[in-house]
Amino acid sequence: MFRCVTSSPELSCLTSDPCRPTMTVQLHVLLTLCLTITQGICMFPNHHWGDWNDSQLLPTIQKLMKGYNRYLRPNFNAPYLPVSLIEGPVEIGMSLDIASIDAISEINMDYTATIFLRQRWRDSRLVFPGNESVSVDGRLVSLLWIPDTFIPDSKRSFLHDVTVENRLIRIFSNGTVLYALRITATIACNMDLTKYPMDRQVCTLQLESWGYNLQDVVFYWTRGNDSVKGLDTLRLAQYSVESYYTTVSEAVYETGQYPKLVLHFALRRNVLFFILETYVPSILLVVLSWVSFWISQSSVPARTCIGVTTVLTMTTLMMGARTSLPNANCFIKAIDVYLGICFTFIFGALLEYACAHFYTMQHQTLEDLHRDLLRELNESSGNGSIPIVSSTQPNQSVEVGSTAEGPAEQPVNSDTRNNAGSKEKMSGQGCGLSSVKDASRRAASIFTVENPHHIDRHARTLFPTAFLFVNILYWLYYLFL
Repeated sequence: MFRCVTSSPELSCLTSDPCRPTMTVQLHVLLTLCLTITQGICMFPNHHWGDWNDSQLLPTIQKLMKGYNRYLRPNFNAPYLPVSLIEGPVEIGMSLDIASIDAISEINMDYTATIFLRQRWRDSRLVFPGNESVSVDGRLVSLLWIPDTFIPDSKRSFLHDVTVENRLIRIFSNGTVLYALRITATIACNMDLTKYPMDRQVCTLQLESWGYNLQDVVFYWTRGNDSVKGLDTLRLAQYSVESYYTTVSEAVYETGQYPKLVLHFALRRNVLFFILETYVPSILLVVLSWVSFWISQSSVPARTCIGVTTVLTMTTLMMGARTSLPNANCFIKAIDVYLGICFTFIFGALLEYACAHFYTMQHQTLEDLHRDLLRELNESSGNGSIPIVSSTQPNQSVEVGSTAEGPAEQPVNSDTRNNAGSKEKMSGQGCGLSSVKDASRRAASIFTVENPHHIDRHARTLFPTAFLFVNILYWLYYLFL
């Protein structure tokens, strides 16, 4: 400790010398500075600015702190106390002010909130006369007993300390202590994203006692649901607070039962942003894919370009919608279902043109074949003979209308008579094979299109009707079920 000597022979000699007025003024300034520093060091001898001693406290606080043990809770049941003096557990009332909810993350499934936490309890050791309250510096919290309240679902949290630690200690004359602090915490929230972005999430804020069980402390909300303020006026980017309520419960662990308070609040996501960002572009892409139904089937590059472009654009939109969501395979979200529906209709439009083009080429081939047959028939009619192929003997042909003369009848050889019986026996087996062939021809005739241009005509009605029907089912399910 520094000590300044104010009386010495040398100092008196210097001050009495008239020849040194400048030196005298400097010594006075130095003496004043020395006294100031000495007083400051004497008030805080160990440089612990946050520590307090009895000489610094008000007389009322000095009396209250005399014999006060901050390591023992109020109403501590000492073994030497009689039963009549045992007052039971400490009742701690809680209230919250939600200043802000800064961020809600679907990827990490948590939210970050800044809250004002106020705790009230009665400590009979702090009773003083009068009916006034005493507000003391927040740094005096180290001299008092305070509850060991914590947030069990907190991932990260801190106490604000600008410009000083944001704490408040207020002691009332009946021994009631008000302890308030401002904290920011990142709290876990289990989310169900199956209806995203038309989901409704219910998050909680839990308060528990770390070391004191139900025999030591009891938690309660000071005014029930009115103990929570700020949620009604809270404005969030993607959510709106739908409702909230408070409950009182118990936390059961292996070490015992502990008091717990829970704040439940429901958040409804604002779907308008996603309608403008995802749903409307998806619908427009589906409608764009229908434009190809009005384009001629002979315009192969135009229809192919529309189909491929819409498919690739829809794929990009689906990938962009998943970037802000958790990569969890267990969630099939509502937006994924809708994008899958749109992708199916767009890809179906591309397949429709492929089928229409295939049947058009097939129909054109049949027309060309028929035209060639007609030309050959006309040529053969000009020669006066029509080639006919016998069904029983395909390798033999007979000229009808020929001018050549032949025998009226041909002798039937003996081999033909001998094989007639065997042919009749095999006719039964031929009937079964012919029936299979007829069935296959009928099945193939179902997929045969007489006019391929009817495919586009039917698609113009079928695709919009089916898409409208699927949209009605989709929105009814995810909005009202």
